[in-house]
Amino acid sequence: MINGLKRAAALGAATVALAAGAVVGTVGTASAAPQDHRPPVASHHCVKVAGHWARQWHPAFRDRHHRWHPGQWTRVWRPAHLECHRGHHRG
Repeated sequence: MINGLKRAAALGAATVALAAGAVVGTVGTASAAPQDHRPPVASHHCVKVAGHWARQWHPAFRDRHHRWHPGQWTRVWRPAHLECHRGHHRG
């Protein structure tokens, strides 16, 4: 019984040491990898646009029964969103 506990404790310690070595190994390789992070670009300008109704033109068309439907304006809901524009710096 004592030998079994000693063996289990040794196996547990070996597993912990192996796992710690794997974590250290991956951290070492991750920090040695080239960094491809770009600094934030100052030319982007984002604005939160509230939801609103907009007018949308639907052009005239002929349906599958050959009936003519004239063009018309309809109102469509544009949900809130974030609009980002790239500024063009002239220098």
